[in-house]
Amino acid sequence: QVQLVESGGGLVQAGGSLRLSCAASGRTISTKAMGWFRQAPGKEREIVATINYSGGSTYYADSVKGRFTISRDNAKASMYLRVNMLKPEDTAVYYCAARNSGSISYSGYDYAYWGQGTQVTVSS
Repeated sequence: QVQLVESGGGLVQAGGSLRLSCAASGRTISTKAMGWFRQAPGKEREIVATINYSGGSTYYADSVKGRFTISRDNAKASMYLRVNMLKPEDTAVYYCAARNSGSISYSGYDYAYWGQGTQVTVSS
């Protein structure tokens, strides 16, 4: 089992930045691809970004490309999401997830482990 805990969310003005963190415990995540997803009120969960086991391969949703940066530090059992140039439409609960494969996946159904989420609210 892998336990994931997100942190770093908050209320920020449009154009601002945040750094979301995901701390893992339990089994090692060094062989697992991980991802960030988000869910806004009344909307379905969507992929934000995903990273493979080594950090050598990443994927970003078009809506965040160029503004968000995903990274990981396997030695610290952690994953991060740097979010810049925030927009009101980025407001959502952001979830950290890990899957039992080292390859990235765009689908939330491929991820076995999930955190509880951290709220990001962007005011205009």
